[in-house]
Amino acid sequence: MDVCSNAAEEINVIADQRVAAVIAQLMLEYGAKLDESVAKVQSVCTEDELNEYKQVVGKIMGLMLTDVMNPIFKTHPALKPSELT
Repeated sequence: MDVCSNAAEEINVIADQRVAAVIAQLMLEYGAKLDESVAKVQSVCTEDELNEYKQVVGKIMGLMLTDVMNPIFKTHPALKPSELT
């Protein structure tokens, strides 16, 4: 299993549904934590700092979705949460 592929390539999906479920859940949890971090930055930083931070977090979350979660959900559609449909 190659999960360290180039961002332009789709990862070879995790075949074991139990492992894929754990990874998908972790990605959702990490996404929520990243959202929390934006709120913290927003509460104490300048608008410029916030905008820069949001760009970085957006890149991370985008890669998590496109390069990890979407391939998992394509192979294991039952794992896809209804809020992502």
